Amino acid sequence: MKKKIPVGVLAATGSVGQRFIQLLDNHPWFEVVALSASERSQGRKYGEACHWILPESMPEWAKEIEVVPNSPEFVNLPIVFSALPSNIAKEVEPEFAKSGCFVCSNASAYRQDPYVPILLPEINADQINIINIQREKYNWSGGIATNSNCTSTGMTIALRPLLNNFGIKKLFVVSLQAISGAGYPGVSGMDILGNVIPYIKGEDEKVEQEPLKMLGSYKNNKIEFADFKISAHTNRVPVIDGHNVCVSVELEKQVKIQDIKEAFINYKAPASSSELPSTPKPIINFIDKHDRPQPRIDRNIGKGMTTTVGHLREDPIFDFKFVVLSHNTIRGAAGGSIYNAELLYNEGYINI
Repeated sequence: MKKKIPVGVLAATGSVGQRFIQLLDNHPWFEVVALSASERSQGRKYGEACHWILPESMPEWAKEIEVVPNSPEFVNLPIVFSALPSNIAKEVEPEFAKSGCFVCSNASAYRQDPYVPILLPEINADQINIINIQREKYNWSGGIATNSNCTSTGMTIALRPLLNNFGIKKLFVVSLQAISGAGYPGVSGMDILGNVIPYIKGEDEKVEQEPLKMLGSYKNNKIEFADFKISAHTNRVPVIDGHNVCVSVELEKQVKIQDIKEAFINYKAPASSSELPSTPKPIINFIDKHDRPQPRIDRNIGKGMTTTVGHLREDPIFDFKFVVLSHNTIRGAAGGSIYNAELLYNEGYINI
C-alpha cells in the first residue's frame, strides 16, 4: 500500500482506546490521525489527557495529537474504531455511518441489530455481505460492524470447526474472566483480590446469544442464527489479561477424541480473511496438555490474536469438554475491530 488509510479512535483515552492506539502503531494499512474523547480531555494533547495503563509505551506520535469531540464533524475519516461505552455508541455510531465513515466497533450497542454483523473474520467472513442490506435499510453510505463480547470470542472461534464437522446440539460453559475486561479502573481491589465474583451484569446473556449469531449462516439477505442452546456461568477472577472458558459440548455426530483434536489443528480461515495483517497465525493453537491453556503463559500467542484450546477430554454428561483461552483486550476487543477493518477494506466496503 503506497499511502496508508487515515483512521480515528473514538474514546481513545480509555483502556480499549489505548489498546487500539498500541496495536495501530506501525500498522501496514492504517494511520491514526484523529483521537476523540469526553469533554474533560478535549482540546488537550493526548499525552497530557490520557492516563496510560498498558505495559507497552505510548507511541510518540500519539502524544502530540489534540483530542477532539466524538463527532464526525471533527473526525471525518474513512474508518473510525469505536471504544465508546454502549449507551454513547448507540447515539454516536450511526452519525458516523451517515457521514460515510465505517465504524468498527467494540461496543455492544448494535450487536443484535439484524443488519449489523458481529464479525470474527476467521469464522464468519461471509456475514460481511449484510452490510449491503444495512446501507439500504438505514440509508447511509458508511456502515457499522461490531466485534463480539470478549468472552464469546475465543469460545466461538473454537466452536466453528466442531460445528462444521460434527454439528452441535448444546453447550454448557463457565468463564473465568480477567479484570481488564471491566475496563479501567474496573473492579475494586477489595472485591477481586483473593476472590471470584460469580456475576457480571449482562454477561451470561451475551455469551448465550452472540455465538449463535456469529456461527449462523448468511442466507437470503439475512443472518440465520445457529440452532443450538448455550447455558453460561460467567465469573470475574483475579487475572489481569486473558479469558478462559471451560466448555462442555454435545455433538450431533458420534466421534472419537482424535477427530476433535484434528478438527482444531486443521482449521483454516476463509480465503478472504486468511492473509490480512491481523490474521492469527495459527487461528487455533491446540495444546495437548491437561494443565493448559494458562493466561500468563498462552495469552500472547500469535501476538494475542490466536485462540488456544487445551485440556480436551471426554465428558460423562455431554460428549467432550475442553478449555479455551483468548486475549480479551487484543483478540476480544481492539485487535478484533482492527481485523474487521482489514477485512472490510479488502472486500471493498471502505469509502476511500
